[in-house]
Parts: sequence; structure tokens; C-alpha cells
Amino acid sequence: MAAKIDEDACTGCGTCADACPVEAITVDDVAKVNADLCTDCGTCIDECPVEAISKAD
Repeated sequence: MAAKIDEDACTGCGTCADACPVEAITVDDVAKVNADLCTDCGTCIDECPVEAISKAD
């Protein structure tokens, strides 16, 4: 399952995109996860300074 972004909490800082080892995250106003590329490694979850990312259900 791909990581899930809480768009209300996301500040669009890009920390998650920079940390993603497979470049599955893009940021415009908020972060978006490409589920086809996401390997569910959890790196972005650990790096998000506002805790806006979680494991998808």
C-alpha cells in the first residue's frame, strides 16, 4: 500500500519528496504519492516534519 498524505496537514515543504528513494512523491501545493512507484518503505513517514504522512489502510 502506498503512503497516504493528509492534504490538510501537508505544508508542501518537499522533505518527503527529497527523502523518497524511488522518487514516488511530487509536490505542487501539497505532496502527492504515485502509488505505482511507492514501495511502502516508510522513509517519507519518518521524515515528514508535520506528521502528514501515514501508511495507507
